[in-house]
Amino acid sequence: MKSVSNNVARQRRHTRVRNKISGTPECPRLNVFRSNSQIFAQIIDDEKGTTLVSSSSVALKIKNGGNIEGAKLVGADLAKKAAKAGIKAVVFDRGGYQYHGRVAALAEAARENGLEF
Repeated sequence: MKSVSNNVARQRRHTRVRNKISGTPECPRLNVFRSNSQIFAQIIDDEKGTTLVSSSSVALKIKNGGNIEGAKLVGADLAKKAAKAGIKAVVFDRGGYQYHGRVAALAEAARENGLEF
């Protein structure tokens, strides 16, 4: 029997990572959250505690936002919004998720559209 749920384990991993990285005004943090049916990404300035740019499969009204294609669209949209806001480089925060599948697809799409990390 499992003593710790997958989500609690993910939150612990995320906390460990967050102790090491944080976003600054010059190089903000790109955070990813995924649920079973949607994916969300936001660029955050941790010094001010503000979200600079965000995108999600919900905001883009993607019919099936919980797949790799939806993650690619969200990553591309986020990179375009970041370019408009004057953000070129970010620190990637995978949110405790494995860098695989939807998280990797979002990151690669953001890189292809001009975001550096």
